[in-house]
Amino acid sequence: MMKGKKIILGITGSIAAYKAAYLIRALVKKGAEVQVVITPAGKEFITPLTLATLSRNPVISDFFSNRDGTWNSHVDLGLWADAMLIAPASASTIGKMANGIADNMLITTYLSCKAPVFIAPAMDLDMYAHPVTQQNLTALRSFGNHIIEPDTGFLASGLEGKGRMTEPDDIVTVLDHFFASRNDLQKKKILITAGPTYEKIDPVRFIGNYSSGKMGFALAEACAGRGAEVLLISGPVALNTEHPSIKRINVESADQMYEEAVCAFPSCDIAILCAAVADYRPEHKESEKIKRERQDALTISLVRNKDIAAALGREKQSHQALVGFALETKDEIAHAKDKLQRKNLDVIILNSLNDKGAGFGYDTNKVTLIDKHGLETGIPLKSKTEIAEEIIDYLVRSMISIV
Repeated sequence: MMKGKKIILGITGSIAAYKAAYLIRALVKKGAEVQVVITPAGKEFITPLTLATLSRNPVISDFFSNRDGTWNSHVDLGLWADAMLIAPASASTIGKMANGIADNMLITTYLSCKAPVFIAPAMDLDMYAHPVTQQNLTALRSFGNHIIEPDTGFLASGLEGKGRMTEPDDIVTVLDHFFASRNDLQKKKILITAGPTYEKIDPVRFIGNYSSGKMGFALAEACAGRGAEVLLISGPVALNTEHPSIKRINVESADQMYEEAVCAFPSCDIAILCAAVADYRPEHKESEKIKRERQDALTISLVRNKDIAAALGREKQSHQALVGFALETKDEIAHAKDKLQRKNLDVIILNSLNDKGAGFGYDTNKVTLIDKHGLETGIPLKSKTEIAEEIIDYLVRSMISIV
């Protein structure tokens, strides 16, 4: 799975830098193209000549290569790569990455990188265990980075504990498995709904909710990144899609989302209904702005919107899977299981507003997946990017006949 992949290998100032030679050799043996970016401190531990010889590419360390105006573009590097790996990642570099301190070529490349980023920490046990380091690693995880946990063993200080960089072969295995998962949805068509719906009261007012669309968009990017053809039906959100395999349809109201979803579902293998669709809409929509001065009180009569999940559940065929979301504030599991059965879903993904850092507006989420047999699988608080990948992993495992 590594053949032809373009890997940026970032090397920092750590005694474990010597392992980078073995890491490059293993990556090249797998068929990857490796471009080394090394910090000034990293060059104190291993020579650029060694790294260039093994990678068969000139090593990049400085912004400017010569004194003739030529320079190394961190932006071009970030667009070129299929993945970026920082191994070893020192405490200093981890701190700079977490806080955007772009004072060397490695950090500017990281900040420009569009590809997944893997970080293999290497440092003494007390440095690794320090609250600041752990806080920085938590921040990097929340940004969607992959942390390759260090091993426990003998360290350069003579002490023994956690902080030893994972062995090169194990790091390559992590990347290999990652790229293997990139194609597990190839040739599949996936429908995803995301964001809120707006139900108009008059030309300037509406009934809506706080959904940002971030979870649905993360799912769309995750599915497309793993080979799927994605149709994303989105309510009004301030988000953009990046992957070329995502076709986006923008809607405003629940009726519009219903029509698009019902039309698209027959040709899809999986539908993931992540949108926070309004249950009700005003019975009458005023053609002119309602003026406050004309009445002391305003009564709005609401009527029920069509149920997208129930409609797709009725139409679902044996070769299709239907995944719903539930956002609850009380008796969460019971309400989610009831919705799962009533709407003929295969899986329901439960959010609770009682969970700190989860739900509307956050970049993080915490969910419980429940299948039609009632089996519950929890995913702890993580970035929505990571949650999306874990949801897709779960669906691939549990719906093998479909995916």
